[in-house]
Parts: sequence; structure tokens; C-alpha cells
Amino acid sequence: MSLQLPAIEGLDDARLAAQVQRRLDALTKPQGALGRLEALALQVALVQGCSTPRWQAPQLVVFAADHGLAAQGVSAYPAAVTAQMVLNMLAGGAAVTVLARQHGLALTVVDCGVAHDFAPQPGLLVAKVCHGSVDSSLGAALTAAQCEAAVDNGRALLRALPGNVLLLGEMGIGNTSAASLLMCRLTGLPLSDCIGRGTGLDAAGLAHKQAVLQRALQHHAAVQGALPLLAALGGAEIATMAGAVLQAAHERRVVVVDGFITTAAVAVAAALMGTAAPALLQRCVFAHGSAEAGHGRWLQALGARPLLDLGLRLGEGSGAALAWPLLVSALQLLDEMASFESAGVATRMGSETGDVA
Repeated sequence: MSLQLPAIEGLDDARLAAQVQRRLDALTKPQGALGRLEALALQVALVQGCSTPRWQAPQLVVFAADHGLAAQGVSAYPAAVTAQMVLNMLAGGAAVTVLARQHGLALTVVDCGVAHDFAPQPGLLVAKVCHGSVDSSLGAALTAAQCEAAVDNGRALLRALPGNVLLLGEMGIGNTSAASLLMCRLTGLPLSDCIGRGTGLDAAGLAHKQAVLQRALQHHAAVQGALPLLAALGGAEIATMAGAVLQAAHERRVVVVDGFITTAAVAVAAALMGTAAPALLQRCVFAHGSAEAGHGRWLQALGARPLLDLGLRLGEGSGAALAWPLLVSALQLLDEMASFESAGVATRMGSETGDVA
């Protein structure tokens, strides 16, 4: 493998963790009363390596590409929708653009492999390695060179973006199929546990999708290793996302993972890192549990617990954008809440910081 992987160190700073935990415990509330927001604040502090973490220039990046597998009818929508939705995002009409505006998130759409050439316009970054992937039931979705170039593109574009947090989004008709195939091979779970209705397939459509994906798995049964599997089964947007995740983890940016397809990119990045996979996952906040059938099982396999469960299955980064205010709140509470001592509030009886008479 000629792909150069970045160094990603574990966040095992016991001294910093204890310092932040003492601050959390001293705030004017019962210990642990803010639940997962406290754990979130501690996680971000460890990622940033600072007891007073701050958010800087949050970046929501939507990675877009077409999939040759879509020609097999695995989606309820035609492949042309990928390019149409990219234009809708750039025009401000997609769900993710509404949410990005609402929450003040800088939004970039990346053409990783859409089967369309877009005119230059604000908010669009072209990092195209193909005009749609090959149908993976017939051959490798990407060549090895295309796959490595996509991963490198993801790393490069992340280096060029400011900020200390990356919110992941994606767009690509057929990409739930690619994610399901990767999940099946990376987790070892049966295909039936990894496949869902995607854009809204009916029972007959789901059965057809499973048959097509089974053929793809059989075609690439001999392929081994994370990068060859990504080339064989994935898509250009998943590969580019994986590169962005690798770079974000190297730079100690928090990675806010959206749904099923973005989880695929994170899982691929973790698999590429081998023994350093736990260090990469320490940087990740999983925004929500998708309604896509396999997502819950994949989160469980990764040891991840999502922040939200809203029955979402849109993608685009919509779940990441919806979870963003929770991350903002976690740091503001850590920073702005008074301590028992500074507020002159009595602590609980028998506590280490003082008894209540």
C-alpha cells in the first residue's frame, strides 16, 4: 500500500482528564446531573488537549459522488438526483443548508466523483477522481489509483479548511448500498443485518437490492484489506471522507459523524489505522442513530453511542447539524457555569468540598 497514513496518538492524558472532571464536579449541580453533556465536554477537552476547550470555525462538509451500482435499481431515486441535489445544496434549498444557516456552520460541498461537471461557484470544491464509480457487482468500484487519490484528496482539503471541528455529510444515489457492502465485509455480519431501505424502497425493492449486493460480495469475495475493499465496494465520496477523517484525527479536530454512510467512512478510516483505530474513534462524536436498518448494529460494533435518535434517514449531514447545538452547549456549560465556591452555594452534606450545616 503506497498510501501514507498520518500519526494519530491516543488521548490518554489522565492529568487533564482529572482536571476537567474536577471542574465538572465543582459546578453548581449534583455531580453527573448534566449526563452525557458532561462526558461530551470531557471528550472535547481531551481531543483539544486543553482544560478550557473552545470551538473554532466549525466546518460542515458534504462529500458527493455517483455510484455505478445505482444502474441496478438499488435506490428509489434515479442517479441524476445526485447532481440535482448538489445544485440544490449550493442554491441553499436542501435540508442541510437550512440547518447550516440556522447554526452558523460553514458549508462546503465537495464533488468527489459526481457524473456531472459543475460550473465553478461559491461553496463548491472539485476533488473529482471519476465521473461516477463502476458498478461493483461487475467490477471494482474504483481503481486502486482512484481510491488512493480520493483518500489523499480528503486529507488535502481538510488541511486547507480552518477550524477545530469537522461535521461530516454526504450525497450520492446508491451510497447506502456501498456502505452496506463495506459494513458486511468490515464487521463480518450477514448482509441481511447490514442492508436497509435506503431512500425508501418497498419490500420488493429491498429484496432486489439484497440480491444485487450479494452478487457484488461474491464478485469481490477474495479481496482482503481495508483499502482494497474500499476500492472494490465503496465510492469516491466515502474514500474522500475517510481521508478527511484521517486528517482531522491527526490534527486533533473533533469529528461529528452523521449517519450510515458517514459511519462507513469512519469505519474505513479506523480499519486503515489498524491498532491506532481506538485513537481515531476517540475524536468522533456520533450525532444520531439512523433509521437505516444496519446503522445501530454498526454503531454497536464500533462501541459508539449516538447523541440523538430522531428516526432520520436523510443523510447530507443533517443529523450532524442537528446535534451541533449539544456540542456548543457542552462547552458553554463547562466554561460559564459557576462553581459552588464562586457562587456561594452550599455543597451536598458530607461532600469533599464542604458540609452543609
